[in-house]
Amino acid sequence: MSGTIDQTYSRRSVLQMGAGAAAATAGLAGTKGVHAQDDFDWQRYSGEEVTVLLATSPRADILTSNQAEFEELTGIRVNADVVPEQQQRQKQVIEFTSGNPTFDVTLVSWHVQKSLFGQGGWMLDLREFLDDPSMTSPDFNIDDFSAASMNFATQADGRIDTLPFNIDYWILYWNKEIFEAGGIAFPETLEEVIAAADALHDPDNGVYGFTARGLKNANVPVWTSFMQGWEMPPVDAENQLQTTTDEAVAAAEVYKELMANYSPPGSVGFNWNECQTTFALGTAAMWFDGIGFATPLEDPENSMVVGKVGYGLQPAGPVARHSGTFGDGIGVTAGAANPGPAYFYCQWASNPDNQARILANGAGAPARQSAYTDPDALANLTVPQEWVDTLIASGEIGLPSLPQIIPVTEFRDIFGIALTNMISGADAREELEKATEEFKPILEDSLEA
Repeated sequence: MSGTIDQTYSRRSVLQMGAGAAAATAGLAGTKGVHAQDDFDWQRYSGEEVTVLLATSPRADILTSNQAEFEELTGIRVNADVVPEQQQRQKQVIEFTSGNPTFDVTLVSWHVQKSLFGQGGWMLDLREFLDDPSMTSPDFNIDDFSAASMNFATQADGRIDTLPFNIDYWILYWNKEIFEAGGIAFPETLEEVIAAADALHDPDNGVYGFTARGLKNANVPVWTSFMQGWEMPPVDAENQLQTTTDEAVAAAEVYKELMANYSPPGSVGFNWNECQTTFALGTAAMWFDGIGFATPLEDPENSMVVGKVGYGLQPAGPVARHSGTFGDGIGVTAGAANPGPAYFYCQWASNPDNQARILANGAGAPARQSAYTDPDALANLTVPQEWVDTLIASGEIGLPSLPQIIPVTEFRDIFGIALTNMISGADAREELEKATEEFKPILEDSLEA
């Protein structure tokens, strides 16, 4: 087991971690929760349709592959549109701004969109539905969601405009075969990550020491997660930028060194999917990203590293050890033509069965609390137990990686360009100073709005 994880967990620590699901697996789930209450009318909207906008991910795959279950249960037809993450976010903003979104249901990236969507009032307040026994099945059990996920799902004014779906912790994936061949132990610190990358980097033989996101915008969470090792948030509690501090620069220097010296050619254009492909081909010793990518890595039809993957805690910085934390909710658009059927879909998507599927398939960290003490879910895992242990331990040290501000996208765009410039050799401090000067008035304007 890597990452100095204590594998003995109390029920209290598990429930506090901010993740979970009910006991079921992809094979066992499907009728366990949603059919249990015969007096709840799942067919009240039979014959209607909903349009769902999802972002490409293993979790979206779970929803679409089990969509027929929802349609049979409710008689509601689902039109699911699954597009890459960046395109999904752009489509959401464009259509919400136009005042005429073409979708009834969408996944919301809390860490990027919560404040913006809340300010715009773009998502329906679900509290009335949640309080209505004719709309919410008794099996749904909102109390099963962790406090952390409900805090993410709730706006500052008390509106619950999404249902919790997924909590995402960042970890270090490592190729055990490559590490063993090089006689290198799992790196517990960022300093050790650099040393391991240097020792294992062998491009002449098709092996690169490290891979992570280099594409602008997508790359910012790598840097801000590194900053956590210095206990330095990019924006402090008084909404002051901390992006030119010595700690921020030091974290950027780590990013620059790893990406410029030990990553594959073309890394400036890498998002998670290119990193995943690189690691799955066995050509990267390490990959730093969200925990929800175990499914493709453990799929023998699509991965060359099955049985070789190590799942380790985010390495520590010189001051602290945290795990960058992100999350997603699912909700109904405020202008949905069919809010009732749309809410039924959200209720189904976040129910214990689907949450268990996410856990069992290693597709992420479900927001429900109950899976981690249920033997059925754990016994039917399609991913190694090490992945679950790392997920649980990450929850104990999780800390939001991105600032909870309205212009998060602009933050990621501007500082993302600075980071890509660093990969090409630009000075880290100079790039951060320029980016901070550019972003500061944008942040100040958002606070005055």
